[in-house]
Amino acid sequence: MYRLSDYDYDLPQEQIAQVPCQERSNSRLLHVHREKEAVCHHQFFDLARMLCSGDLLVVNDTRVIPARLVGKKETGGRVEVLIIDYAGGVKALAETGFFQCDCLVKASKNPKPGTILHLGDKIIAEVISVRQYISQIRFLGGKDFINDLKRSGQIPLPPYIKRTGGEVAQMDSKTYQTVYAAKEGAVAAPTAGLHFTRSLMADLETRGVEIANVTLHVGYGTFVPVRVDDIREHQIHSEYYALSSETAQKINRAKQEGRRVIAVGTTSVRTLEYLADDKGRVSPGMGSCDLFIYPGYTFKCVDAMVTNFHLPKSTLLMLVSAFYTREKMIQAYETAIRADYRFFSYGDAMFIE
Repeated sequence: MYRLSDYDYDLPQEQIAQVPCQERSNSRLLHVHREKEAVCHHQFFDLARMLCSGDLLVVNDTRVIPARLVGKKETGGRVEVLIIDYAGGVKALAETGFFQCDCLVKASKNPKPGTILHLGDKIIAEVISVRQYISQIRFLGGKDFINDLKRSGQIPLPPYIKRTGGEVAQMDSKTYQTVYAAKEGAVAAPTAGLHFTRSLMADLETRGVEIANVTLHVGYGTFVPVRVDDIREHQIHSEYYALSSETAQKINRAKQEGRRVIAVGTTSVRTLEYLADDKGRVSPGMGSCDLFIYPGYTFKCVDAMVTNFHLPKSTLLMLVSAFYTREKMIQAYETAIRADYRFFSYGDAMFIE
């Protein structure tokens, strides 16, 4: 269960969703019941009647920033910059007056330190340092940079979603955000949450389901492939998290009273498990989460989860395999493929309990 090849599966290209479901909650939902070893097919809006009064639903309220900037080097060569540490940039801005952070740079020739970049409409930046494939970039303009980024930046979609034309890309600025997105900082959406509508959230609360927020700014590490044969040797990238006192109290009260804690998305799962003690209790705080969950891990806080279908050989597939078993999860994926489910960020969902 530790070999990378154990987490591979064949997916027809046409089942990779390129656009979201027209109505978010009309997407399909594969219900995986671990105790009964049963798999059932539903629509996502059916989740309201699958959850019980008293369940605590924990969602990730991070908001995707327009982190992709396209422009030119002073020499005229095309360059593309992806901001991967927005929280670090905000911190640097407060301390130094410059938004400076780690970025990924795509160009015909990697810009060296000292290179000036002209990005978007009027953003000017300087490459400060380069280590391996990560560049530290200082963006000029002080506090105005945040507004310039919102005007000039683009939502950074995963590479398997192909876009042509501004109209479709404009759609993504709305559809690639959850309806409860609030805290800016992610470079990728917590995609399990994309299926929720405001009316579904209201329906859940009417039925007695409690809802709480955590924040984990999804980073580019989500897309970094595992390149080692033994998955235990993989180094996962850290991501900024924040857990409020209010949410911590809700989680601890639910655990004490024997009510289920249901995480929406692998980001929420990782945050809660990173902070949980042996009894599943959590403490409020903020910091960096670098928890890598794979089979053999013992879950302490999360009792059930809502998640999307993940890429072959990905750390996310390893996480959900740890929650059930690798064999059973691969079987569930194969069932979904045969039933023509849509996969990945804009695809359908699973509810595992």
